[in-house]
Formats: sequence, C-alpha cells, structure tokens
Amino acid sequence: MTQRIICSGFGGQGVMLMGQLLAYAGMMEGKFVSWLPSYGPEMRGGTANCSVIISDEPVGAPTVTEADVAFVMNKPSMEKFEDTVVSGGHLFVNSSLIDETASRQDIDIHQLAATEIGIQAGTARTANIVMLGAYLEKCGAVSEASVMAGLKKAFGEKKAGLLPMNQTAIDLGRQNVK
Repeated sequence: MTQRIICSGFGGQGVMLMGQLLAYAGMMEGKFVSWLPSYGPEMRGGTANCSVIISDEPVGAPTVTEADVAFVMNKPSMEKFEDTVVSGGHLFVNSSLIDETASRQDIDIHQLAATEIGIQAGTARTANIVMLGAYLEKCGAVSEASVMAGLKKAFGEKKAGLLPMNQTAIDLGRQNVK
C-alpha cells in the first residue's frame, strides 16, 4: 500500500505540520515515508505545500505529481492541486476559506468548515488538525494514536498542554466528515 499526499495552503495554516505528522506517524508504524516541503517566496501568508508519501515499500522519489489525497486549505491551493488527485482519490477542502465546490466528479470531495470547527476545539489554528481528523476517518494510512504521538513529539514538553485541544480537533474532524 502506498499513499501519496499533498498538503497545501497559506503559510501559517499548519500545512507543513500536517505533512510532518503524517510522516512521523508512518515512521512510528514502521512504514517508508518521505516529506518534501515547498514554500512560496513570502514567509507567513505566502503559499506553502508539502508532499508526503507513506508506503509499505521503499519510496523512490519524494515528489507527488499524482495524489491519492490532497488537503487544500485555501482557494489558490484548490486551483493548483484539485487536478492532481487521481480518479478515486480524496480531496479535503477547507470550506471556511474556499467558497466554491470542486468540479471533479471522479473523486471523493470532503468539504469541512475547518476554521470554524477549529474554533470549536479551542482556536482556529487547529483547522489543520481538524482536516487530519477527517482524513483519519475517511482514508487514514496511519493510526490516530501515531498522529497523536507525532503531535507530542512535534510540540515537545513546552507545548504539551496543547495536546488535549488537538485531540478535540481530531475528534471534531472525524465527526464532521461522516
């Protein structure tokens, strides 16, 4: 099993963290993984995306040109990556910032008001984790326990107090995509 994933949005939306968490989770489960970040010329507020591959076999190249799963957190990301999702793949759309519906009929489109749902969890900054929760519900190649372990690693001791809020964000993402 190989899953090719693209996470995309504005800088500051946590798309790199989404990719890192998926990669961490895959490594914890003994899978082969790659994570390749790509930043626009701006820092915060510029475009950012990353490619993640999670596989039971060695990964030959870290780039994803055809995605099984794409997370699009803003409209420019939707315009750029909707067509990269393979037929039968999954497109997770942050409908809080994207006011149009994807045009594809051959993929599963999951629209979540991730920013508003994140606010329910405690802060809009958890929108990325809400999207991961939806992914775990619909097509996760990794377990929720591994994602949470990755969050714990990424946050370290200083931010360990944020773990319960992020668990709530995962739970809300799962609930809102059913």
